[in-house]
Amino acid sequence: MLHHETHILSSEHDWVVFLHGLGGNSNIWYKQIKEFKKHFNLLFIDLRDHGGSVDYDPDTLTYTPEVLSRDVVQVLDYLSIEKAHFAGISLGSVVLHALHIYAPNRIKSMILGGAIIRLTSMAKVILRTGNLLKSIVPYMWLYKTFALILMPKAHHKKSRDVFIQEAKKLRQKGFIKWYRFAAKVCKIYPQIDTEKNVIPKLYIMGDQDYMFLGPVKENTVKDKAAKLHIIEACGHVCNIEKYKEFNHKAISFFKEQELLSSTLLIKNSTNIA
Repeated sequence: MLHHETHILSSEHDWVVFLHGLGGNSNIWYKQIKEFKKHFNLLFIDLRDHGGSVDYDPDTLTYTPEVLSRDVVQVLDYLSIEKAHFAGISLGSVVLHALHIYAPNRIKSMILGGAIIRLTSMAKVILRTGNLLKSIVPYMWLYKTFALILMPKAHHKKSRDVFIQEAKKLRQKGFIKWYRFAAKVCKIYPQIDTEKNVIPKLYIMGDQDYMFLGPVKENTVKDKAAKLHIIEACGHVCNIEKYKEFNHKAISFFKEQELLSSTLLIKNSTNIA
């Protein structure tokens, strides 16, 4: 089972599950813990090859959306969490899209920060270049280069440094596995059935997230259950760089979904009576 940590407020409170980005681990949510634990039970999961899950299932060489979804569901089952709110950053948003396909019944709502819906032409060129080098050069060299491309400005440095520091735990083999999975990103989002499985979601993006903001703008208008909030003067890792605005928007969104759910439950109970 994937490594995970919890902060439990009470059995009466909703759960929020946090999924990190490539190279990171649960530590990248350190700016969220203080505020979120006032309102929710929290579950932080380290994805395969990351953090405490670095040695999890080393024999699996190919990662698929279904495999990654099953990993998360296994933790939910272990903790007897029937349904939860989710927050994902970068790669974590891709895993959330996979959950939308394979386990939509476990999701109350979603926050997707620095979300990856599809790859731009520039991203594809970068991936192809990295693919030629990934087995030759140390993965940290590639990772640092990618981090600098994604977060190039001076005020992106803190976010960049946090991810680079945590990525040192990833190891070469793990990096290569996830790098191969990155090529499948474009095929995941189009499989989501937003008509059949309506899940409230809020995309939170920095206006300087040059690689991924455009595709999110184009696609959120097609999903009636999706909203988009853009943070000014902010890069890819918005939960760290502009954590106060991220926290406010995310908590407000989750609380709003709680209220709507409670109202609907009362209405249905009244109708039955």
